[in-house]
Amino acid sequence: MGRLEGKITLVTGGASVPGLGSATARRFAEEGAVVYVTDLDGEGVEKVAASIRDSGGSATAMRHDVTSEADWDAVMSAIVGEHGRLDGLVNNAGIAVLRPIEAFTTADWEKQMRVNMDSVFFGTQRAVKVMREVGKGGSIVNLSSTAGLVGVPMCGAYAAAKGGVRMFSKTIAMECARDQIRVNSLHPGMIDTNMQNVARTDNPDGFKEIVAAIPMGRMGLPEDIANMALFLVSDEGNYITGAELVVDGGATAQ
Repeated sequence: MGRLEGKITLVTGGASVPGLGSATARRFAEEGAVVYVTDLDGEGVEKVAASIRDSGGSATAMRHDVTSEADWDAVMSAIVGEHGRLDGLVNNAGIAVLRPIEAFTTADWEKQMRVNMDSVFFGTQRAVKVMREVGKGGSIVNLSSTAGLVGVPMCGAYAAAKGGVRMFSKTIAMECARDQIRVNSLHPGMIDTNMQNVARTDNPDGFKEIVAAIPMGRMGLPEDIANMALFLVSDEGNYITGAELVVDGGATAQ
């Protein structure tokens, strides 16, 4: 307990349960963080925050369109106005539209780039500004994917955005290292979330084959990603920046 004691943190995309954002927000609160958890689904994210508070944690929910710069400014203004700083940001919000290249529309492409890549730019830019002004450093964790490391069929736009998150994170890490602001990308493989529940229902036989191909023979849990984010935001990760951390049961090691 207490690995994030007193740290002011923000986790985006936190309404889905089970989901990476909600699990991360809960884990941060368990370790003593003050957590702001946001999502476009304002009602859903308030339920997540309420459950964290009911368990004794500190959580504030905010409705937040991560593709809106005005929304990012409002969220950051609220956090800084209340606490004067931001210690950790997890850019988790994202979507996946999986189609072969010929079936993609320009709207499909633009939406995924906007949600998965532009939002990371908006959040990272504003977090760096706050952290530099305060002068005490901080940690930014940007959610990429194993699809940002290796080719995955039907993931063209998703992979392009997640690959962009990977290199963007490394670049900003180099820009901010002297300020003790750490920026890392986190690359989940197949994690048992609501997104995977859709795939499990739509194509049960194919889904079983994909899971069986994972060296560990199973999907990961949202808590596996939450624990890695916890490590990166905590002081235990204070000499790690510009890294890409893979949590995939060995899938990309094959």
